[in-house]
Amino acid sequence: MSIDTQSKAQHFIDLEDRHGAHNYHPLPVVLNKGEGVCVWDVDGKKYFDFLSAYSAVNQGHCHPAIVGAMHEQAKTLTLTSRAFHNDKLGIYEKYMTEYFNFDKVLPMNTGAEAVETAIKIARKWAYEKKGVHEKEANIIVCENNFHGRTTTIISFSNDEGARKNFGPYTPGFIKVAYNDTEALEEALQGDNIAGFLVEPIQGEAGVYTPADDFMQKARALCKKYNALFMADEIQTGIARTGALLAVCGNCSCEGHCERQETYARPDILILGKALSGGAYPVSAVLADDEVMNVIQPGQHGSTFGGNPVAAAVAIAALDVVKDEKLAQNARKLGKHFRQRMNEYIATTDTVSLVRGRGLLNAIVINDSEDSDTAWNICLKLRDNGLLAKPTHGNIIRFAPPLVMTMEQLDECIDIIIKTLIAFN
Repeated sequence: MSIDTQSKAQHFIDLEDRHGAHNYHPLPVVLNKGEGVCVWDVDGKKYFDFLSAYSAVNQGHCHPAIVGAMHEQAKTLTLTSRAFHNDKLGIYEKYMTEYFNFDKVLPMNTGAEAVETAIKIARKWAYEKKGVHEKEANIIVCENNFHGRTTTIISFSNDEGARKNFGPYTPGFIKVAYNDTEALEEALQGDNIAGFLVEPIQGEAGVYTPADDFMQKARALCKKYNALFMADEIQTGIARTGALLAVCGNCSCEGHCERQETYARPDILILGKALSGGAYPVSAVLADDEVMNVIQPGQHGSTFGGNPVAAAVAIAALDVVKDEKLAQNARKLGKHFRQRMNEYIATTDTVSLVRGRGLLNAIVINDSEDSDTAWNICLKLRDNGLLAKPTHGNIIRFAPPLVMTMEQLDECIDIIIKTLIAFN
């Protein structure tokens, strides 16, 4: 059957189904264009994007400064591997360490690679600096975490969909309840603890937002027990929550600084996603010399890590965040979103609560986790011109690009409320 005699969208969906692994369950919409806060499907219909590629597109789709930097660099030099120096990597490393206030950066490509890198650094630090016996280091993680899908990372997940039939699992991890400082302190008193790996907000768990002081208390406990505080800011970082980093808490400055009481400075900072504005796979791990210098030549690396295109793209992406004041915009719009949603929630039983920080938010549908209500709501949102996706069955995450205006946000909230009313 030709494309002309069937739905264009169904043609492309069928191609994926027939030739691709079935490792995702996408919303049935096929996109072929993006600009700013909007995307268009193959039939020309326009949508507001309220997922931002899981917060990778904070700077908006196809930002001209980011695409321009990628294009210009791709014309001259794309890849040398790390067998040779290039004229972009050092500039990028200097920019990154000054931007985030760390001594060193180790560039990688994907978020999962960055988490794996942080785990390796933490273990090596534990053996060489803390005196833990080799092969005995433990890293504390939180229940309901999501740090990626590699074999090691799923070993400390409690999502059976991600774990089942992928064992044997990697040892060396201790799980504690999220947002529970007592449980964390008890675990930190155990033997051979290398560090505590944590998401400042658990995005995949349904934008589960901890107490305002949880990060600061966790940081203090790690310092007390000589363990590394490891912040996975792959989804929450780069202005998404209304500050440059979510561990900045409710900080109102443009970036972060040691003087801010709410800033829980990590020993290891893990970044990805919006580090490239969604234009290219770029991730990074940052730490000070005392931690990062345990990595020596030949002990870790990546053929593509720190390549010239990635360097150019990341610098441009971070310039956009600063120049366009995206953290401040996310903070202002996020407050407005939650205020309007709370006003609606007071009038209905369909939604039980809204939670989040900045422009990383979620609503909890008043139904069981195994129901299809949230999925059906997302289908109706699609029909009404807005794209979002459920997580954990009855939760819908809302995370639009941070370049959104107040007028656009109000239009989107109207669409969301109109859609929810139909499910009353």
